[in-house]
Amino acid sequence: MKKESYLVSNNIPSIKQLQCFLAVAYELSFRKAAERIRMTQPPLTRQIKCLEDVLGQKLFNRNTHDVSLTKAGKSLIIKAERIVEDIYDLKIEVPEKEKKLRIGLTKTLNFEMMDGVSDQLKKLGAEDDVDTPYLTSAELLQCIAKNSLDLALIGEKNINPEDLFQYSWVCREPVLIVLPSKHHASLKDKVSLNDVADLPLFWFSRSDNPLFYDKCEKVFSKLHTPIRRLRETEDSLAMLSHISRGKGIALMPQSKATFYQQGLCYRKLVDSEAKHICIDVYAVIRNDEKRELVLYAKNLLSKSMGG
Repeated sequence: MKKESYLVSNNIPSIKQLQCFLAVAYELSFRKAAERIRMTQPPLTRQIKCLEDVLGQKLFNRNTHDVSLTKAGKSLIIKAERIVEDIYDLKIEVPEKEKKLRIGLTKTLNFEMMDGVSDQLKKLGAEDDVDTPYLTSAELLQCIAKNSLDLALIGEKNINPEDLFQYSWVCREPVLIVLPSKHHASLKDKVSLNDVADLPLFWFSRSDNPLFYDKCEKVFSKLHTPIRRLRETEDSLAMLSHISRGKGIALMPQSKATFYQQGLCYRKLVDSEAKHICIDVYAVIRNDEKRELVLYAKNLLSKSMGG
């Protein structure tokens, strides 16, 4: 038989069958074997029956009082142990460099639109959303602290004084102003918040991102006219729809400014405001992190945009 034929054949013993066989062989009791591998007795018995059918040999002599190994059963023990041990070694002997990093990305930014960072994330194998949960920066830090993530990319540093994390600056993300295309300020290449003082700003709670909030509020405090605020909606598309109808403005990271519809436009802020209203992106790991793969990933990301 060709190798590829028996490798995909259903007519070979399964690992589960071999594990069940070994449990019974060690205990010489179906009841005790079932307890040992946390199964009920009927499915254990079926696994043994299937194994005997596949091998075409009886492995146990059974009566109402005793269970004993047949000659074929005794000869199978060593082979089964070796196979199960080899399978277990596949799990515990994966080299560190081949393990997949658990990376989290803040949902505030779209890293696919940030070329330098995106390229480095691809090198680290962090392209699958399932493996790189998109959470808030605060939620990502909690995951790092609990060791359910190895590394995270967040917007702005944590202001918690506890020395739990290492931060490496990655890049600075520009923030654009989103405004109705019919507004007179849309005719400019760069817009000041003073130019749109007649419209309210869709804004978030300070608790969502204290550092970025405070950076922006310092700019707001110097405007000619106090800025009016509306509570930012959970649904960003609904918010953009309101803006397209002239109901307000918003500030949005450049990488997230990818949705276009009639009545909506994105503009850069004037330089004096843009240098303060921006998002500093950091790679974060645990402060006691010693694994070479994680340290390598942090350093790689911090160099992605010359950081």
